[in-house]
Amino acid sequence: MEHHSLAADDPRPATVPAAPPTFGVEEEFFLVDPRTRRITSRADEVLARTRDPQLCGEFTQVQLEANSPVCTTSTEAHEFLISARGALTDAAERSGLAVVASGTPVLGDPATVRLSEGERYTAIADHFGALRDAHVVCGCHVHVGIPDRACAVQVSDHLRRWLPFLTALSANSPFHDGRDTGHASWRTITWTRLPSAGPPPLLRTLGAHDRAVRALAESGAILDPHMVYWDVRLSDHLPTLEVRVGDVAATAEESLLVTLLTRGLATRALADVRLGRPAPAIPGRTLRAALWRSARDGLEGEVPDPLNGDVVQGHRAADRLLRAALPGLTPDDAEVAADLLERVHAAGSGAARQRRAYERRRSPADVVDMLAEQTREGLPA
Repeated sequence: MEHHSLAADDPRPATVPAAPPTFGVEEEFFLVDPRTRRITSRADEVLARTRDPQLCGEFTQVQLEANSPVCTTSTEAHEFLISARGALTDAAERSGLAVVASGTPVLGDPATVRLSEGERYTAIADHFGALRDAHVVCGCHVHVGIPDRACAVQVSDHLRRWLPFLTALSANSPFHDGRDTGHASWRTITWTRLPSAGPPPLLRTLGAHDRAVRALAESGAILDPHMVYWDVRLSDHLPTLEVRVGDVAATAEESLLVTLLTRGLATRALADVRLGRPAPAIPGRTLRAALWRSARDGLEGEVPDPLNGDVVQGHRAADRLLRAALPGLTPDDAEVAADLLERVHAAGSGAARQRRAYERRRSPADVVDMLAEQTREGLPA
């Protein structure tokens, strides 16, 4: 097995902690009217039917969110992902609605949706004007437990190299309001319009991190620390590092795959930090260009490696990602991740499956129907 250092293509295996860090996952979903297949602003009605504190609303009334408990194994995470999707789907169906896991709305204009109640959401909408529409997207956010904030900054620096790879693997948003955008992950493009979104800067120290956040606040780019929307960010209220680069996965299995790979990469980065290995100094412009290409092409295209300039076929890039993450996973979780990636290779990415559903009759409604079924039933065998 080839080993990839997170600091560089270093053949030395990292020393991985005996007990990998705890982790958790958040998933966001769209609420859809199954008659029109358009997003619909009825989240409060659906959530009133669940009474589950791990299921909640989001920025608008077309979005729902599931937040896992703290997990230690892939089994715990998988059970939550399946049960949360099932609970949301059941509650939506009792209101005559459907839940769809897609990074952007296949049908429906984000500008017309209702905000969720709350002074903070109203303040954001007032401050950013039409940029509020950038919030009408659904992502997958993986939290990894790293209690030391100074260490978390350095782990973030190491993870920057892998963000284009994770973007390609998770791409699940080629359509937006009935149109094929020409991108596998249009959510990535939409989200990075926000002034505090995109890849994190190379920071090195907690002091540099805090100064960068303060500069965002002083410029008006954020209203509070929770609006630091970097693809990797320190939580402002939990002892975790949050990796938020991915589209919401079409299925629970794909969400588990991204979660495990992220945990493995973070575990290896943590080992590199403890060994004193600095993260590579990848320029921000190089990383942004690689992220755009991976968002356009997805798993079926080509992914630039921002570390060395290689352009790698997407499925091979996913294999490289797996190889980098495996030493940071337990043997059981490594086996799960390898099996899940094989299934994704066979089925195609979420974006590719959306496009295949569209091509049968050139109907966005067929895409929505397929997504609703996948959200409920899981990855095709």
